Amino acid sequence: MRVLIASDSFKEALDAKAVCEAIARGLQKAGPHITPTLFPLADGGEGTAEILAYHSGGQMVSHTVNDPLFRTIEAQYGRSADGKTAFVETAAAAGLQRLKPEERNPLKTTSYGTGELMLHAIENGAKKIIFGLGGSATNDAGMGMASALGFRFLDEQGNILPALGESLQKIAHIDSSHLKTDLSQVEFITLCDVDNPLHGPRGAARVYAPQK
Repeated sequence: MRVLIASDSFKEALDAKAVCEAIARGLQKAGPHITPTLFPLADGGEGTAEILAYHSGGQMVSHTVNDPLFRTIEAQYGRSADGKTAFVETAAAAGLQRLKPEERNPLKTTSYGTGELMLHAIENGAKKIIFGLGGSATNDAGMGMASALGFRFLDEQGNILPALGESLQKIAHIDSSHLKTDLSQVEFITLCDVDNPLHGPRGAARVYAPQK
């Protein structure tokens, strides 16, 4: 009997590939006649980049970036076999797993490190960024990510704002004159499994920030 095993990761316990392998071992113990086929999955959160790289015959790339509190870390993104597509997930650099529970304040965290991964991928030949939005430790609406790419966010007095969630309400102008790369030559595709808007009763700020 053939069995298809298609599992996501078990959050903060096992990655998707390890889950599929564990299920396969259990099935084979139950009956040697079982032939499992493993097809690990991801939902846009942690593990998405690795899964997409795995299924595209690509590899993972390490790069030194900032975590959600601007501490230096090593994070990874995926690259397709031809090097033209990069798989970047918010969780890799700016994920909840990067912070202790007492550090999880979306007003004080940033997605800057995610932008650093994107910039590195683009500078190394990526023409398409497939971007997983899940698992983040920030609610900065991508302000940090954009800042890493060269965008500047200014208040009413023309001061550059820090790339943090609490800065969003102070933005009066966005300056794109200092971009670090030509983004017009890059295609961006986002992956997520929810449809919440930014604000309002169903907004990301109200629905997700309290649990972080």
